[in-house]
Amino acid sequence: MLTNGDTAPTFSGTVGTSDHEPFDLNDHLGDGPAVLAFFPGAFTPPCTNEMVALQNHHERFRDAGAIVLGVSADSPFSQGAFREEYGIEFDLISDMSGDAIRAYDLEIDIEPLGLYGVANRAVFVLDEDGAVTYNWVAKDPTNEPDYDAILNAIE
Repeated sequence: MLTNGDTAPTFSGTVGTSDHEPFDLNDHLGDGPAVLAFFPGAFTPPCTNEMVALQNHHERFRDAGAIVLGVSADSPFSQGAFREEYGIEFDLISDMSGDAIRAYDLEIDIEPLGLYGVANRAVFVLDEDGAVTYNWVAKDPTNEPDYDAILNAIE
């Protein structure tokens, strides 16, 4: 498990937009803090609550110089529809291969929902060099992070 001070693994994926743009975390480091919010699946109630809450805080994160990135195993099509449905302005990164989820040691199965190999709910704040400055991993994937603690970590 990653802890504060560790160098975060970089990864690539696809941005959940109608254009399905390629994404590489390396392209987003160096411009300020990055908030990586891993979540199990789009359109599930706890994930919807979390992504909407992050959107509600998005201006504060942006004002503090941070970018917010949601990461899940959902397809870019699903993520694009999710962004549109809930007015999410930050990028959602599709990790259908699970490479990022495994690199961050977050792979879980939620058998009652039929979700296998998805991301546990977790938030990492990375500094400009890619070092972890804040980490939170849910003990129960229905729990949400402390949004004020995330903001404090980037300020």
